[in-house]
Amino acid sequence: MKNRRFLNMTLMIIKRMTDPYYQGVAAELAFFFLLSMVPIAIILGEVMGVFSISMSVIRDLLSQYVSPDIYENLSTYLTYTPSGAMSAMFIVFALWAASKAQYSMMRISNYSFTGHPSGGRSWFRERIRAIKTILITLFTLVFSLLILVYGKIIISIFTAYVNQILNLDFTFDNVWFVLRWPVAMALYFLMISYNYYVLPSEKIRFRKILPGSILASGGMLLATWIYSYYAAIFANYDLLYGSLAAIVALLFWFYILGYILVIGIQVNVVWEETKK
Repeated sequence: MKNRRFLNMTLMIIKRMTDPYYQGVAAELAFFFLLSMVPIAIILGEVMGVFSISMSVIRDLLSQYVSPDIYENLSTYLTYTPSGAMSAMFIVFALWAASKAQYSMMRISNYSFTGHPSGGRSWFRERIRAIKTILITLFTLVFSLLILVYGKIIISIFTAYVNQILNLDFTFDNVWFVLRWPVAMALYFLMISYNYYVLPSEKIRFRKILPGSILASGGMLLATWIYSYYAAIFANYDLLYGSLAAIVALLFWFYILGYILVIGIQVNVVWEETKK
């Protein structure tokens, strides 16, 4: 029964993806991901500066998962130094630009669930919702980085409190080294799940978006690892694109991630349909 349902889901997703609407959505998302990089880097830099976290933390994480060419290109956008004196108007414009990919995902989600990209809401209302979504996503990312950077310090303070106040003798240091990456991965999963949950205009129960969230979370990590290996060993974009090779490699990576995000939305839709 489960094998039959899995086959039906696969066939339904393939059929849905042949809809002309979906033919260019991955490329659209890749383009908006690229346009959103600089505004996101600016906002991230300012927020992380409040907690004395350098953008080098993000660069170090990226260097572990992407190919050298992609890392070199991305790192040029992640060198922002917080000024501490940004105007409110500048922040609004930066959020507006950074939320373009979120708005595109909203339209894709609405079309997938209702058949109408707008979801029955006004353009302005949806754009404001996109800004709210990107804000929460950014703060989730900053919170994850805070855990990675300051987690050991927090654990040490908590351990000292337990030892002195409760007269217990133990340490969490070793436990922290084991738990910090699972905790960060859990926050990464929740960030994707939150986006899948709030992007459609209609109300959807959280459990209904879990299958697509699991597939998208794992798929994006796996695709990044495979593409990083492929780009480092086999691909040679320099032969065709010359000085644009790094941008092409980056866009292709964004295209793959966008396609996986769209597939995740389709999984959430057909998961419910095959239960009937």
